[in-house]
Formats: sequence, structure tokens, C-alpha cells
Amino acid sequence: MERITWHQYFMAQSHLLALRSTCTRLAVGATIVRDKRIIAGGYNGSIAGGAHCMDEGCYIIDNHCVRTIHAEMNAILQCAKFGVPTEGSEIYVTHFPCLHCCKAIIQSGISAVYYAKDYKNHPYALELFQQANVLVRHVPFDKNVLSLLRHID
Repeated sequence: MERITWHQYFMAQSHLLALRSTCTRLAVGATIVRDKRIIAGGYNGSIAGGAHCMDEGCYIIDNHCVRTIHAEMNAILQCAKFGVPTEGSEIYVTHFPCLHCCKAIIQSGISAVYYAKDYKNHPYALELFQQANVLVRHVPFDKNVLSLLRHID
């Protein structure tokens, strides 16, 4: 059996997290990693105990669903809730982070962003990442990684 790379492994984790999303518009997953260890994961969905878009529909204001918390933010907030430092960590995201998540990623001290799919990549987000010396790399998700799971028994 072929061994997958660290990038493939962590990106697969993010895609797995995206399967928990309750958003009907786009399922996103994020995995925060430090020293090749997963320290948090998140997916886009409603606040804990809140109504979900998949149950009650999206709450749209200015073409954005305000009911959901983005996957990156959920992962960062999970670290804050449990006192896990994010300084110097990396984040793997299924989709390019929005401008608000970009700012949260920078402020939390995350040093690298790996994303699988381009999604409304905001030029100012790229500029902010560059100013903050945050490494940003496109790491496409290799769907063949999932086929390797079928060979594990």
C-alpha cells in the first residue's frame, strides 16, 4: 500500500470534516495542525444548539448566510475554548478562506494556509496574508486517497 503525504492526510481530514457541515450552500472543513499533529477541526454550521440551515433554510443578508460560522473560525474558536495555542500552526481548508477568516487566521498566529479549492479568492485576503508573512499554498485534494481506504481491512 502506498503511504499518503502529510498534505494529503490533513486535507483528507478537512474533507471529512466538511461532511459534518449543515450549510446547504457550501460544505467546508478546516483542520489546524501544529508539529504534524491535529489540534482542532471545524466545519461550517450554526452556533451550538442553534437552528441549522439544512433544517430551517439559510438566513441571507447581503448575499451571505449569517446563520453559519465558517469552518476556519469554528476551528480557531475550538482552540480558544479549550486553551490550545495556535501560534505557529498551519490550517488545511477545503476552500480558500473568506476575508473575515483570513483576518482571524492572521490574528490567531497561524503561519500557513493550505487550501484545496479556489472559492471567491479575495485579492485583499491574499494581500493581507502576504503582509503578515502567512504562507498560502493551493494543495488540491487527491480523491485517490479515499480509494486507499477501501484497501484497509
